Amino acid sequence: MKRAIIIGATSGIGREVAKKLLAEGWQIGVAGRREQELTTLQALSPERVSIQTLDVTREDAPEQLRRLIAQTGGMDLFFLSSGVGWVNPELQPEIELRTVETNASGFVRMVTAAFLYFREHQGGHLAVISSVAGTRGIGSAPAYSATKRFQNIYIEGLAQLAHNRKLNIHFTDIRPGFVDTAILDGNGTMRYPMLMKPERVAAQIVRALNRRRRIAVIDWRYACLVFVWRLIPLWLWERIRLKNQ
Repeated sequence: MKRAIIIGATSGIGREVAKKLLAEGWQIGVAGRREQELTTLQALSPERVSIQTLDVTREDAPEQLRRLIAQTGGMDLFFLSSGVGWVNPELQPEIELRTVETNASGFVRMVTAAFLYFREHQGGHLAVISSVAGTRGIGSAPAYSATKRFQNIYIEGLAQLAHNRKLNIHFTDIRPGFVDTAILDGNGTMRYPMLMKPERVAAQIVRALNRRRRIAVIDWRYACLVFVWRLIPLWLWERIRLKNQ
């Protein structure tokens, strides 16, 4: 039986991916900060779901990850869905720094722990949720777009490292656009274009994971948007006025 560890499974994309992997017969270990939500998820299949409270911003998070892996009986797939993001054109320092703490420091903490586990156990599949926001610097959310780009580059570096050391580790960088999850709730009454339901996004993610795609932009509309964004010269991009700036 294939075994997956999902970090950030208490809501949104992580929870929906956990449900779909369960439906495909996986043994899963789920982690997040809210124990009650983890318990609710475990109730779907108590014999195939292990749980562990975990906060990626805490230094003991890798230790909690190892405990969850032991409970699950090993790890074939590591899936990181934890992340935060706010629109912050006023550059409130606490918002920018909290974003970096979770999306950069917490990201590195968990991804390196998973990489080292796979190095010690002859390989595995390391997948993360980043974002199409990492394509360009976004003025209304500079820390968010910067940390998502950081995640893209970090996974790229790990993939090169694994290849050079002949490690059997596969990588998937999943880049969704706007998804109707709690991460958007903290941004007030903003309206988001091309908003996707987490169930639909999770289905596409699981398909990408099963195919071991290296980069998966979710969905085709955002793939087109990313293509256009990359064509815009820097001087012009920096003069574009987006909403909420």
